Amino acid sequence: MLMREKNIPPLLAQEEVSSLLNLPHKRLEEAYWKGIIKNYQKHDIEAIQFRKGLGSVEAGTMVIMGDEIEIIRGFPKIRRTLMLHPALEKHFTGDVAVEEKMNGYNVRIAQIDDTIIAFTRGGYICPYTTRKANEILDMGEFFQEHPEMVICGEMVGTLNPYVSHYYPEIGKLGFRIFDLRKKLTNEPLPVMEKRKLLLDYSLEPVRLLGIFPFKEAPAKIMGIVRDLGANNREGVVMKDPMMQLEPLKYTSSQAQASELEYALSYPFDLAQAFLFSRIIREGFQAHEMAESDDKVRERALRMGESILYPMLETIKRVKNGEVAAEDLVIEVENREEAEEFIRHLRDLKVMATLAEIKDGKAVIRRIHQSTNDKVNNYLQGGLY
Repeated sequence: MLMREKNIPPLLAQEEVSSLLNLPHKRLEEAYWKGIIKNYQKHDIEAIQFRKGLGSVEAGTMVIMGDEIEIIRGFPKIRRTLMLHPALEKHFTGDVAVEEKMNGYNVRIAQIDDTIIAFTRGGYICPYTTRKANEILDMGEFFQEHPEMVICGEMVGTLNPYVSHYYPEIGKLGFRIFDLRKKLTNEPLPVMEKRKLLLDYSLEPVRLLGIFPFKEAPAKIMGIVRDLGANNREGVVMKDPMMQLEPLKYTSSQAQASELEYALSYPFDLAQAFLFSRIIREGFQAHEMAESDDKVRERALRMGESILYPMLETIKRVKNGEVAAEDLVIEVENREEAEEFIRHLRDLKVMATLAEIKDGKAVIRRIHQSTNDKVNNYLQGGLY
């Protein structure tokens, strides 16, 4: 035990950390040895990272050593409803605020000392996201006057290296804010207070699609989601306007098909994590929408095509000697920025190489090795 104590990160050993997180020091130490907590030293930051949740502390939480100890809480998991009517009637007792759920990646932005830093969902500092967020958003005055707050939002656009999706109003890259939360407690601001504060600093929130009495909300939201799906948009997040209840999310059939298409392009790397949950969502949504036979057939065709066609395309490509990989495009000023992002991906256990850099854009090739190896094996007669 004495040998272990010598190896505990100095930051974790400080009693102030235990007090701020309201977790006994012994429990934090045990979590460190189990791998729940990890020492994190990158980008001139000394921190401890919560790889998983612990007690009331969310996964993705970062405890950072700056001029003083800072806690950036992880973003809470938002649960999904499969059946709108019974879920909303059970969950809400008053009005329901409906905001658009955008197809991108979750980012928390906070000021540490004098530096504004972007954290991905797992608590990693992404150099590309940090740089781009500071280019897209003018956050200096906001954080000068509200240093205790964390901006929670979605990075979206076609030059998004994690989830590329086209939004006409955004184009290459943009940021939309869905929450403002307090660093230490993770307490969110009420919906309208958040939106007013963002307006005061010219920071753009996600779209507010309406506030409805909970009795009327299911039918209203169903219509909204149909329209979003028809326009190739993802779905909604439903919130108590005062943010005293946990939000819920609900996505369109088209978004689910798009996710299946992506996952089945790399079936041995992604499909198991994607397939079952999306099929379940489709079944319950089709049931609740009480669609006509033609609409159900259209939904079934969309699902089947999103499963089979991308997998067939990948098998053909691998058979022709190509590698099962996807190209991510990011804007960079020099080669070092591209290589820094690749190092970040490798920290996330993602196999990636720099394929090309030209005219301020770097093509990052993400290799899906398991799909590549297994497809080759089966094409050569290997057994499943």
